[in-house]
Order: sequence, then C-alpha cells, then structure tokens
Amino acid sequence: MLLRRSQRPFTEAIDHLVGMQAQVPTSPYVGLWSRVEQFDPTELSALVEQRRVVRIALMRSTIHLVSARDCLELRPLVQSVSERGFRAAFGKRAVGLDVEEVAAAGRAILTDRPLAGAALGRILQERWPDHEPDVLANIVRAYVPLVQVPPRGVWGRSGPSAHTPAEAWLGMPLTSAPSVDEMVVRYLTAFGPANVQDAQAWSGLTGLADVFERLTPRLCTFRDDAGRTLYDLPDAPRPPGDLEAPARFLPEFDNLLLSHADRTHVVAEEHRARFMENHLIVGTVLVDGWVDALWTVSRSKGRATMQIELLRRCSKRQRDDIADEGARLIAMLAPEATHDVALG
Repeated sequence: MLLRRSQRPFTEAIDHLVGMQAQVPTSPYVGLWSRVEQFDPTELSALVEQRRVVRIALMRSTIHLVSARDCLELRPLVQSVSERGFRAAFGKRAVGLDVEEVAAAGRAILTDRPLAGAALGRILQERWPDHEPDVLANIVRAYVPLVQVPPRGVWGRSGPSAHTPAEAWLGMPLTSAPSVDEMVVRYLTAFGPANVQDAQAWSGLTGLADVFERLTPRLCTFRDDAGRTLYDLPDAPRPPGDLEAPARFLPEFDNLLLSHADRTHVVAEEHRARFMENHLIVGTVLVDGWVDALWTVSRSKGRATMQIELLRRCSKRQRDDIADEGARLIAMLAPEATHDVALG
C-alpha cells in the first residue's frame, strides 16, 4: 500500500499487514497515514477504545497493533517466541520459580485490574520475596497474552503500559488450533517475494522450512541475484523494477523495515547505520522505494518543525515530493501548531 494509498477500512489494512509495529504508540498512525486514503487518527483511536484493535506482544515478542481477531489467532502461534525471549533474558534469575504458578497468579491479578509491569512485579514479590519484581512481571508478560489497555495508544493522549489478559479484554478465548501455514501465507501476501529466513526474521519463529515445503504447491518461486529461492503467491502484484515510487514517510520500526532477514532490498548497506540509533529505528523516508532520508519532529512554543535529513542527493522533483509529503504529515501530527519543514 506504499505505491498508492488504499481505500480499505483501517482494520482490513491492519490485517493485510498482519499487524502494525507499535512499540512507539504513534507509529501505527504514521504507518497507516502513509498507506490509507483520507486517514483520520481519531478513527483509529476509536477502534482502540472499542476493543476492535489491540496492542499486544506478537511477532519477535514486540508490540503490534492488530485486530481483535488476529490477537486471538496469532498469539498462540508465537507463544514459543515469547517464552524463548524470556529464558534468554531472565532464565538465570528465574531459577527455582514455577513459571506456570507465577503466570497464573499474574493472570488473576491483571484480570481483576490492569496494571503496569512494575506495579505487577511488586505485588508478585510479596508472594515470592526471593525474586526480583522485573523477573516476576516478565514471566507474566511471556506466558500470559497481555494487551495494553487505553489510554495507551490513543491519539493525543498518553498513559502507562497497563496490561490485562487478552481473553478478559476481548471476552473471547484464544484460537484453539491456529494454522502456522496460513500465517506464512498471510506474511507472503503482505511482504513476498520472500524466503524461509525472511519469514523467520519477521515472526521470530524457527523451523519454518517444513511449512514452506508444505505450501510449495500453492506458491510460485523465483531466484534472487544470490541464487536464493524466493516464494510468493501466484496472483500477488509484482510491479516492474523500473516503476517509479512516490515519496513515503515511515514511522519508527515500520513493518517494511523489519520483515526480511536481508534489508538491503530497501536500505542501502552504507545507510543502515544512519537509521539505526542505539537499535532504535528512527522515522525514515522512502524515495523511489529506497530509504534515502530520515525524519524527526520537534515542538516548541506552538511551532512544530519537521527536520528531514537526506542520505543521498535527490533531484529537485524528488525534493519537492518529499517536502510536500512531509508538510501533509506534520499537519496531521501537530494540527494545532504552526508548521515548518526543513529539508537538508
């Protein structure tokens, strides 16, 4: 949806992307603004408050904004990813704990009232005084599907990352027998052509080679310049390589930048270090399909300034396209402020 904006309803656009990266609460708003016609951030906020979309740790155990249906469908499929991440980060500090017992206690507490992780950890430490609160809270995060409740993720508001079990928030159980094969098909629908390593980098799952082998009769295959096999859906759109793409602004951690093992299809190798700062991906600008600029917004005394840093020389027409798109974005991000766009 980056070559031309879609007219899909917001929930359909989010489902098509298999969720939106949402570590930064505003990221889904920018990501959808760049992909959907006539985007209104208050409409997405309403979906959050109506519980039609939720924020939950999913692929790679990172926070995504997904539809309620996908929350219940995808979380069981990536449960192993959350557990593996917990063991890597906290396993040594959790020795002697029954993680299922801690998880059950945390589920009961958070079903009664949503809490931030630090508050949950302090309550659990009263029962397990020999273990640190962050370890106890992260057991619950890893082993219980937790959604972040509003006002977190609501446009123009802020709040702590308070959590409650997904089943309690949505009033429905997790899907009992979700299909990893269909998850991979949906990944390819959004991000193909791709290979096994790409799908594993996107999801955090391992052992997907068998899934691709099962799916091969449903897919078409290609070879990239390195001789690797790529898979895609037979009827998927594959624009020609010489098609000129418009300027598009992407938020921090956008799906496009994190959904392949090899990012050089969209980011030149010499630029990767520029858009990765302490492992936090900053806002980026696609110019003819490549990450060729970075963007940030600063606010002061009723004025909002978008600073755009070009990573390579662009033509005057490309610079005008970037500046025009940036002006439209900052008008959405700071509607009450005076706007400036500084392109350099």
